[in-house]
Amino acid sequence: MKRTPLIQALTATFACALSAGTATAASVLDGASQVWGTSHAGTPSGFLSEIVAFDAATKTLWVSGVNGVNVLDARTGASLSFINTSAWGSINSVAIHNGVAAFAIEAGDRKLPGVVQLYDTSSRSLLAGNSTIAVGALPDMLTFTPDGSRILVANEGTPNAGDYGARIGTTTPRNYGVGANDPVGSVSIIDVASRSVTSTATLAGVAQGGSHIRTNTGMDFEPEYIAVNKAGTQAYVSLQEANAMGVLDLQSGQFTKVVGLGTKDFSQPGNAVDTLNNGTVSFANVAAKGLYMPDGMATFQSGAKTYVVMANEGDFREDDADRSAASGLGGTGNLANLRVSNTDSSSGNLFAAGARSFSIRDADGNLVYDSGNILDVQAHLAGIYDDGRSRDKGVEPEGVELMEIGGKTFAFVGLERTTTGAVAVFEIDVNDPAKTSFVRMLTVGGQIRPEGLEGFTMDGMHYLAIASEGGDGGINAGTALFALAPVPEPSTYAMLLAGLAGVGVVARRRRG
Repeated sequence: MKRTPLIQALTATFACALSAGTATAASVLDGASQVWGTSHAGTPSGFLSEIVAFDAATKTLWVSGVNGVNVLDARTGASLSFINTSAWGSINSVAIHNGVAAFAIEAGDRKLPGVVQLYDTSSRSLLAGNSTIAVGALPDMLTFTPDGSRILVANEGTPNAGDYGARIGTTTPRNYGVGANDPVGSVSIIDVASRSVTSTATLAGVAQGGSHIRTNTGMDFEPEYIAVNKAGTQAYVSLQEANAMGVLDLQSGQFTKVVGLGTKDFSQPGNAVDTLNNGTVSFANVAAKGLYMPDGMATFQSGAKTYVVMANEGDFREDDADRSAASGLGGTGNLANLRVSNTDSSSGNLFAAGARSFSIRDADGNLVYDSGNILDVQAHLAGIYDDGRSRDKGVEPEGVELMEIGGKTFAFVGLERTTTGAVAVFEIDVNDPAKTSFVRMLTVGGQIRPEGLEGFTMDGMHYLAIASEGGDGGINAGTALFALAPVPEPSTYAMLLAGLAGVGVVARRRRG
């Protein structure tokens, strides 16, 4: 394989990192480093870096954010072109398969149907023929099935302000009725060959199981994210605000069940949280529980079993009417300032939004592994923990990407609320996911709030692209690329380096 000077230099860097010890799980990624970062200068005002997708054919990264998609040279980060989508609405997501880029675009009035547009990644123009397909209200995320035959679209259908259901009574837990103008949450299934919607799966009347499904918040189930099994027969849909997962049968095109994801007990060992926002980070077990409420998800296969990996961010209603300070519900001391769900909590029985963790569940939603408080603690140890977010959801794990490197499976978890953009890396033992372990933290220079992660291989290297939406007004928004490890795998380079070191010793002896 011909290697560019950049790849030769990166290979040497990884080989040097590996020479210090054996190729353990941690050392495989010891040499991971940022290659480039861009703030997307020159894009129209209002562009934010949110979701990123890689096209192998053109070696480009497609970054979506509100008013369009910026197409970057994956090797350098240079902008090649900008596709303005504002005429159709606000773009929320992009996915690529086999030279086709799919855009999810919400309407100007998000109660109305949105669209999915299809682009040719070589010409960067709309595909000939039917390239704009109507879907449900507020298409927030989309993904291809593994074989590329279908596109699945999560139509979140979030109510506009004032369209939530009215509050019923004055007691807590609070209860809200059905919103008359709340758009229906759904998943559109698009057949790529015919470029048409073959099914729109909704959640009304679907069988429910598990525990702590939130159905009293004055809004419908709102599909947030979709992960598909390896066979392309089942999809797993995060219903974030409802603290649930929908299971979608892709053969019938209908949901088969909704699984409540339960709660996490912050009073248990390993689950201590910081709740004070007082300038001093102090982790303590408290008498409160967290609703998992996942955002991003991914799947992996072990034998015949499918597992779902979830980033447990947590989320309240957009108008925060389901959020209160715990002090109003009997919380004192460390708990007084904790923000809790008032549609779930009562005096002395507090439920916060989010689990401040990532977790692994089986295909039925049963919990197999949870990272406890590792994300918050490791962010603190790295000096990037944002104490100002302690009362909310900690580091707020947002997205997750899985990659196989060196025969090992790694989970990359984007942390939305740290003082420097950060992605936590874990190794998953696919044969026993309960043995998942923390590896390291990747930090992004000059960017904050990672939203989208994309792992890929190019020119003999494994890479991770990170799209960060930044703070208010897009401050410190951008996209960064990390080189993770070379291909062939790092152990090969470690052995090569050892051989070269031996040659060097012989040469020195001869010179002596």
